[in-house]
Amino acid sequence: MTFILTRQSGHLYHRLDQNNGSRSGSPSSTRRSKPSGPSKTQKQCLIYSVIIIALTIFFTYTILSYGGSHKTGTLDSIALALGLHKNIYVVIIDAGSTGSRVLALSFHQSVIDSSLKLEGELFVSVEPGLSSFADQPKQGAEKIKELLEKAKEFVPKSAWSATPLALRATAGLRLLPPEQADSLINEVKKVFAASPFHTTASSVAIMDGADEGLFSWVNVNFLSDKLFGSPDKTMAALDLGGGSTQITFALEDARRLKKASPDDVHTLNLFKQSVPVYTHSYLGLGIMAARKAILSKGNPPNATDLKSECINPIIKGKVFKYGGVSYTVQGPDNPEIIQKRIKGSELAYERIPVVRIKECSAIITDYIRDQNVLKPTELLDYDISAFSYFYDRAIEVGLIDPFIGGSVTVQQFHTSAETVCYNPNVEQPFMCLDLMFITILLEDGYGLKPETKLKMLKSIDGHEVSWSLGMALNIIQNGL
Repeated sequence: MTFILTRQSGHLYHRLDQNNGSRSGSPSSTRRSKPSGPSKTQKQCLIYSVIIIALTIFFTYTILSYGGSHKTGTLDSIALALGLHKNIYVVIIDAGSTGSRVLALSFHQSVIDSSLKLEGELFVSVEPGLSSFADQPKQGAEKIKELLEKAKEFVPKSAWSATPLALRATAGLRLLPPEQADSLINEVKKVFAASPFHTTASSVAIMDGADEGLFSWVNVNFLSDKLFGSPDKTMAALDLGGGSTQITFALEDARRLKKASPDDVHTLNLFKQSVPVYTHSYLGLGIMAARKAILSKGNPPNATDLKSECINPIIKGKVFKYGGVSYTVQGPDNPEIIQKRIKGSELAYERIPVVRIKECSAIITDYIRDQNVLKPTELLDYDISAFSYFYDRAIEVGLIDPFIGGSVTVQQFHTSAETVCYNPNVEQPFMCLDLMFITILLEDGYGLKPETKLKMLKSIDGHEVSWSLGMALNIIQNGL
């Protein structure tokens, strides 16, 4: 007989092993205790409840996090893997004044709210710009053909015929004589006609400056996930190209903007929204066009050997190409010299030729004022993004990290300009002029304050910042 000890209500009892059929010594006599705890059915209900709650939280969080985002989330990734929706492709070529760039994009519509999600992109650029081939239009068209071959590698062959293809030439062609611009456009049209992508009669054209500004603004705010909310939460966009510059921002009320021409206020219909937007493009205020005009000041008309107060006197015979013309540039013959203490010495000084900032500043200020730049006070109500040559020059003088970007104040541009102008550098012969131009454009042109911050952008979430994405979105919604 085997004894088994049990504890019940604080007392020890003994009972006989049930296998021996003997009596129990517990107070419960011969009755056996039922196991305590939830039943099998209760456990199943509990498990199902936990799963339902978890799924509810997951779907709620996912849907809320999708609101207004351009990114592909978990549910859309699953839907893509299951083939529940197809990709939408668009190919845009930006024929700029300093180079041509292809942006091939893939999108899909979200299974949650049908919003457009950016899936992937290809970005390739070639130099020089299309306008540089003004006298050789066939060669210019061949450069565009190179970009189309790259786009064909990105877009699946099965989607070629359904993929819209468009090219827009910007300030470089706008500045050419009409007959030369038309010759280039016609040669590119021949290349497009032979491509496998979907094209129409309007696929190749010279872009209006206002569209350039509007599409850039759409790009920045789409990638920043600010396009789907209140207009006052959007970012203003400053784009500095080679031949022109654009300033664009939303208006809560189209009547708010004072002194603006009605031609500068546009109603943008995109993603089921109607937003009044101010934009103005200044042809000739791109950094290369302005550089050429500023260097030419004080020189004979049509001269290609140029002397300028905005070039350091140590610069001699530097070649600058713009609009298919080569210019030889140097500083003034009568340089200003300053005494600069030699590092590590208390008494030794060296003579340094410098740019006369006051004279250079006056030349640039006069040139910008001649363009009748408007100072829109409403611009100060917004966070401001700046890209293209604004970004490039900020990188080149160390104002922002090339890998993580950052913000720059107008005063920082001003300080950097003065520093560069007082320190000769044959490796960056035009940096003094370029930074002075940027500073005066922002301060005297747009009326920004020294403490105004500009968010410098090259890309957002790995996607290139340019007007091309904005145009692609417009084509998807409104057709080619």
